[in-house]
Amino acid sequence: MDIFSFIPVVIIIANFLVSYWGFKQYAFFERYKFEVDGILVRKEYDRLISSGFLHGSWTHLIFNMISLYLFSDVLILLLGWVNYLLLYFIGLLGGNLFALWVHRQHGDYSAIGASGAVAGIMFAGIALIPGMEVGLIGISLHVPAWLFAVVYILYTMYGIRAQSDNIGHEAHLGGALMGLAAAIAMEPEVLQYNLRTILLIVIPSVIFMYMLISRPGFLILQPSFGKKGYATLEDRYNASRHDQQKEIDRILEKIKKSGINSLTAKEKEMLERWK
Repeated sequence: MDIFSFIPVVIIIANFLVSYWGFKQYAFFERYKFEVDGILVRKEYDRLISSGFLHGSWTHLIFNMISLYLFSDVLILLLGWVNYLLLYFIGLLGGNLFALWVHRQHGDYSAIGASGAVAGIMFAGIALIPGMEVGLIGISLHVPAWLFAVVYILYTMYGIRAQSDNIGHEAHLGGALMGLAAAIAMEPEVLQYNLRTILLIVIPSVIFMYMLISRPGFLILQPSFGKKGYATLEDRYNASRHDQQKEIDRILEKIKKSGINSLTAKEKEMLERWK
């Protein structure tokens, strides 16, 4: 196996291993998923990366990994494996940071998946390869990359506003735009030979970002993230500490009555973190 195939295979294996462990270990899944208060209140910044290796189901995982693999070889050939890895993690981190900003007032919002990283890889490829066509998984149909990109961007924008499903559209959009920007930074000449496609992606995205920033009412989220969603960061911190202390007191009382061996794996992990 050459380096061009080896790097994406390592990433795919890592996703499978971490996701599998998350399927089996609830406490592990809860600790490393993307969660707004986990990041902003408890300062668990590793969630910004670790959540990208967790998935909600085998279908979710396999779909993401197939999409990643289909775009990987050509990007490694064009940019080298180091830049490919940079693109992957820039998309992952950029997608999660954008989701964190959008949901900064929704403390219990959570998400998982490599979709931001995969979107970053996909949009880097779309930017760098003019005339590219994108095949739709499960359908023997190929569409021009520029058309796929425009539909994808518009759909993620609609999804962010509607909040009518369990898809992390914010990570998709943030990852896609960061992957696009990173690809342009790595190969600036792309602006000369693929400008139309880039503008078709950037112009609606800039308008959407402007609306998000300038008009607070533009982003209408459904109240589906819990009662503490609109509390201030300080309120959420205090509430989190209060809830944690109550849980620790309950665990200590359980040890007193039944011994430490009566604790579940999740309770033991929480007690260890509290120390």
